[in-house]
Amino acid sequence: MKRRDFLAAAGGALGALALPGAMGAAPAPRVLTATDVHVKDYPTVAAVRWLGEQLQRATDGRLQLRQYHSGQLGREAEAIDMARFGAIDITRVYSGALNNAFPLTRALCLPYLFESNGHLRHALDGEVGAAVLRGFERRGLVGLAIYDSGPRCFYNTRRAIVEPRDLHGMKIRVPVSDIFIRMLRDFGANPTPLSLGEVFSAMETHMIDGAENNIRSFQSSRHFEAAHYWSRSAHSYAPDVLLVSKRTFDSLAPRERDLLRDLGRASVAVMRTAWDASAADAQRIVEAAGVRANDVDVAAFRRAAQPLLAEHERDPAIAGLIRRIRALA
Repeated sequence: MKRRDFLAAAGGALGALALPGAMGAAPAPRVLTATDVHVKDYPTVAAVRWLGEQLQRATDGRLQLRQYHSGQLGREAEAIDMARFGAIDITRVYSGALNNAFPLTRALCLPYLFESNGHLRHALDGEVGAAVLRGFERRGLVGLAIYDSGPRCFYNTRRAIVEPRDLHGMKIRVPVSDIFIRMLRDFGANPTPLSLGEVFSAMETHMIDGAENNIRSFQSSRHFEAAHYWSRSAHSYAPDVLLVSKRTFDSLAPRERDLLRDLGRASVAVMRTAWDASAADAQRIVEAAGVRANDVDVAAFRRAAQPLLAEHERDPAIAGLIRRIRALA
């Protein structure tokens, strides 16, 4: 289903609710919509599908969830706006796409702040994650959960990246985020903001030379078929965020709101189990396809990233999160 068709159907459904029903008839189940740009077997999609199953079971079918995966309802930026205004109910988006509108998410995306996936998970499960989730309600959203998504690394069609100077002159796709645009400039690349769905064709037509992402997205998007160089820079551990429209959330009964929050938290473990297994599978798939992986000079990349980190350490709100994250390393 395309986004236009979805919006038209949603409008028709709202109109139908206004029609007089049969006297004494049981109310129809309320169906919440959830979106994701990733494919149907991606760990975040699987986690939200589990959430929907549990929600339906716990409410005896009064609340149900309908998923639109694979970007059926548009890009992440569009999904954020649709959720804020109540056109969709739940969306999973990459934290980099949230940086400009929700500044606290920048702390989760900064380069070389997290030392490992374990460090990230420790931070997300505590006050750092809770503080970021609380920051969404001021602009029409409610944070349900933060899903980690592994280290982000560089991949490209031209050569192995070992140190920042190897990126000089290369056009590298980044999400629409000031942090990632600045980061790539500091590394010497030419950052090119594009949606995830545009990356494959952009590499094939030489509009860009490569991109940066986690291993699971590199594999599931088939980008490894165009880009044969994978450089283990692990320059960011920027996670994903599961959000619900505040309009939707406020329209639920208090008990239903508590249930949705609890299931959002519980879905993190489901996502992580699926992530760990699928990331290992993705690594095997891309290696078997002939992708050439290499280590990088991490110290050189850390030096290049230092001005960006120092700039955010001067922001009082973000500096507090940075200190907490470093204390958990």
